[in-house]
Amino acid sequence: MHIYHIEERQTSVLDSAHIAPPTQGYLWITSTHDEIGADPEGWRSAIEQITGIRPYDLHLQDALNQKHPSYFDSTQDYAMVVFRKLALPVEQATTANSTASANDSVPILDKLRTQPVTFVLADHVVITVHAANSRTIEAMRTRLLDYRYRPENGTQYNRPPASPAELALRLLNAMVDQYLDLRQPLTAQIDRWQRALLHPRRPFRDWNALLDARIELRKLDHLCEEQHDALQELRDYFVDSTGDGIHGRAKDLLLVRVHDVMEHITRTLNHARRLESSLESAVQIHFSAMAHRTSEIMRTLTVITALFMPLTLITGIFGMNFITMPLLQDHYGFWITVGCMLAIMIGLLIFFRRKHYLEDRILDRK
Repeated sequence: MHIYHIEERQTSVLDSAHIAPPTQGYLWITSTHDEIGADPEGWRSAIEQITGIRPYDLHLQDALNQKHPSYFDSTQDYAMVVFRKLALPVEQATTANSTASANDSVPILDKLRTQPVTFVLADHVVITVHAANSRTIEAMRTRLLDYRYRPENGTQYNRPPASPAELALRLLNAMVDQYLDLRQPLTAQIDRWQRALLHPRRPFRDWNALLDARIELRKLDHLCEEQHDALQELRDYFVDSTGDGIHGRAKDLLLVRVHDVMEHITRTLNHARRLESSLESAVQIHFSAMAHRTSEIMRTLTVITALFMPLTLITGIFGMNFITMPLLQDHYGFWITVGCMLAIMIGLLIFFRRKHYLEDRILDRK
């Protein structure tokens, strides 16, 4: 458990053994799932001693549940948000991107692994429960501890969050931006599959990866819907719990941040749906192209059969075992028969061309 005292001008690390409720600023308490899982009751007692808030049993179970979906709940003492974030570190994501570029059969969606992050919000404290080595938590922690107030600069663009709700929204925004970073590699992977599906000479064989990608896109769709619903309820909570008057501007800023995070989730959701639709369209085009090629082959075979049918008839007639037949004993009978067969074939070709039964592919390409 790590405890930080966040004030307007600085952020300090506190010793959990000697903590008094802050008169200014607020507390940020971070814990990992492993720390809580080792001693849930001890962790809850420590939270109650530090903040005066005692999390309910069901909420404690939700915080420890690694498969819990995104959701929101509130009580008289606190509000609770569970948000699923990407679980893959940046280094592995970069490796996956480079590998996918080198080998089309590696789906970029294999890295879509999520884990829950729990936020407990109160008036003067925010509690986060996350996995170990969370890059979002570490980045925010480093940013807060490195902040130095400079009065000569006037406006402080990198100022610490003014409230627990603002800190939680900043963390949520950083987590959602990780999903936005997926758009470019996902689009590149889908484009590679589309080109492979429509390749005229190389058959597409990576159907299992394509099916897995479609399943993962639907999971991303459902995940974004759950996240959007949870943040919508959080927004309603801010609207109902924050008063007007001197808190009106603070409420407006929180609502702006909530709307921004929700808009990012909506963009991710819409992009996932567009990719899924694009993937399905590519598969349909692939099967349409396969049917077209099959039709072309069957038409070619049909034309060949139609050309040789009269020739087969002529050879069958001259193959009869009659003693007396026209041209059978004639010196030029063979050449006359061959000439007639060629004339019939040329006439059929001209007839098929005028009826558009044959396509001049060279002219079509030009």
